[in-house]
Amino acid sequence: MIEREEMPYDVVIVGGGPAGLSTAIRLKQVDPELQVCVLEKGSEIGAHILSGATIDPKALDELLPGWADDGCPLAETPVTDNLHWHLTKKGKVSMPEILMPPFMSNEGNFTGSLGNLCRWLAEKAEELEVEIFPGFPAAEILYDDNGAVIGVQTGDMGVDREGNPKDDFQPGMNLLGKYTVFCEGARGHLTKRLKAKYDLEANCEPQIYGLGIKELWDIDPDKHAPGRVIHTQGWPLSESDSWGGGFLYHQANNQVSLGFVTALDYKNPYVYPFEEFQRWKQHPEIRKILEGGKRVAYGARAINEGGWQSVPQLAFPGGVLAGCSAGFVNVPRIKGTHTAMKSGMLAAETIAAAIKAGREQDALMEYDTAVRESWIAKELKLVQNAEPMVAKWGGELGTILAGADMWLRTLFGFGLAKPMKHHTDASTLQRADLYKPIEYPKPDGVISFDRLTSVSYSFTNHEEEQPCHLRLKDPTVPTAINLPVYAGPEARYCPAGVYEFVDPDGAGPRLQINAQNCVHCKTCDIKDPTQNIEWVTPEGGGGPNYPNM
Repeated sequence: MIEREEMPYDVVIVGGGPAGLSTAIRLKQVDPELQVCVLEKGSEIGAHILSGATIDPKALDELLPGWADDGCPLAETPVTDNLHWHLTKKGKVSMPEILMPPFMSNEGNFTGSLGNLCRWLAEKAEELEVEIFPGFPAAEILYDDNGAVIGVQTGDMGVDREGNPKDDFQPGMNLLGKYTVFCEGARGHLTKRLKAKYDLEANCEPQIYGLGIKELWDIDPDKHAPGRVIHTQGWPLSESDSWGGGFLYHQANNQVSLGFVTALDYKNPYVYPFEEFQRWKQHPEIRKILEGGKRVAYGARAINEGGWQSVPQLAFPGGVLAGCSAGFVNVPRIKGTHTAMKSGMLAAETIAAAIKAGREQDALMEYDTAVRESWIAKELKLVQNAEPMVAKWGGELGTILAGADMWLRTLFGFGLAKPMKHHTDASTLQRADLYKPIEYPKPDGVISFDRLTSVSYSFTNHEEEQPCHLRLKDPTVPTAINLPVYAGPEARYCPAGVYEFVDPDGAGPRLQINAQNCVHCKTCDIKDPTQNIEWVTPEGGGGPNYPNM
């Protein structure tokens, strides 16, 4: 038995993103005497944060009024221009904003780095005496004898590949709380366990996801239009019967944030999201913005796309889910920061009231109710059929139907259909023999790049002498099923080149896992057709170190 230090708090928060930091700030605003800590697996706050990002400041206005005059970096670039293009292979059709429901407008929003916003929020939390521990991932959930969550255990440090302590071994700590808030982001590994243990998804649809891949570029100042926001749909995914879209945001300092989201419900196992992004950048309208510029950063993450019908039960004995752990992304708006922050604020208010009443480690169902009666629910219900309609009827017809459904819900309170159902992304992949391999163009090294070079721009680093954090439940499955049936899709859906099939000695192929490349996007945990891969936290501080993402 390893002796572990125990640290008691009133509230333990897992995840230093916008939801976790908003929870911490609101807790201290309501009751400054509360003892609150935030655990963050990244080397610093913001290191693992990646988003487009164009942000609705609604929740920020509620949490910290006057933020725009208080040094918040988000205030630097308000949205000034909103464009939506439907791309063909060589051209574009501009979609008039008047055709879209009013809530789709970006008027009053801001574009910038979500990572830098989180760094600023962390400063505000620390001013309120919140204790923040970067580089300490929550590795295990702690329960009492009655099955209630009583806190989390941080990961051990200094363990070799076989799990044996090295000379610099440091055991993880037990952080105990009256309540624990899980804000791990999309597909959090502890959240998965909580959903299973407490059957939190018994009355909702399964969560589904998109893979967002992003780059930052410094561009020619003559091409830069601060505050211009561009969204695209159509080509190139239209050629593989998949769907998703691109974004390009003109941010501060002659920099653009651009990226591409591929919905992970695609059927064709030869679809290669990274290469689809590289193709998209070569579109004439995108390329002419980037020409003469320089790429400075790269990264990827999974995005919740299930909408309102995929929100699970949010409370369980001893804890709650908030932010992307629960799944509050507004898919048509491509926004989830404001809803994540609001959920954290509601969690904080509920928890503070419960502690004041002398309660602890019970199920805070009033938090679940508060979310379902908030503007989060009102907003997400308006768009709850947008994703499934596009998924069912394709990019063109599905977009028209989704638009009609959103307009009807906005104007009359009902849509074209009842809330539609989802299928897990892992279940949608079909056999490789039903499709032809897709020939992707080679990168030119100017606009498009190869995958491993791209990973170097994520500044990812892991301690190599540690257990692999990408676990195979059955090591025979990749070569017995995934390779012969699905043509080894893990070699394509991973945006970091973690998985590759090799045969160095001619004895037959095997799956090689290059865990040191992992950017923590969780796509493998989501899309693996046999659900044989489990993502768990690596040693603290490992992973990407995103600047300004």
